Amino acid sequence: MKLYYSPGACSQAPHIALRETGIDFTWEKVDLRAKLTENGQDFRQVNPKGYVPALEVAPGVVMTELAVLLQYLADLAPARKLAPPPDSPERYVLQTWLVFIATEIHKGFSPLFKPQVGEDAKDVFRQILATRLDYVQSELSQREYLMPSGFSVADIYLFVTTGWAPRVNVDLSRWPAIVAFRERIAQRPAVQAALRAEGLLN
Repeated sequence: MKLYYSPGACSQAPHIALRETGIDFTWEKVDLRAKLTENGQDFRQVNPKGYVPALEVAPGVVMTELAVLLQYLADLAPARKLAPPPDSPERYVLQTWLVFIATEIHKGFSPLFKPQVGEDAKDVFRQILATRLDYVQSELSQREYLMPSGFSVADIYLFVTTGWAPRVNVDLSRWPAIVAFRERIAQRPAVQAALRAEGLLN
């Protein structure tokens, strides 16, 4: 199994999940601007969409969409309990969180990284994102993790996306439950190992 990633990008989520599961894998960095892998391969031959993550699960078989990837990895290691069993009521709760993070948090941050988006427009996007983080704050004020059953791949995804806040002038201190959540997740050995492998932690 091989993960194509860019340091600090959303590909960090499956990177962490792979380390949480204990699955053997290799990883290769991608230059997203040049669309080249670290070994000089045209990344679009790996993923025609041109973005990370891309996970080669078998020769010539590549998976790309993050919410699907995280569930796939969790299901490969059910003993780690990173996702409720398929078809259980709790699994749909997990899927609700994954879709919410993908469409409201992840994509909420996206315009803030674009230099062609003006600062006035970015302020509007920050306000919209803040309402989504208000909701997450209300949920994490009641428990340590997004799922009542405990730590899951949804927490990994939320940790990665909220980690972008300082880079785009979003002050998380107004959401103390999210700050506390991030501090808890950051202490996990798999998280620290992934950050270190990506050159983001000494």
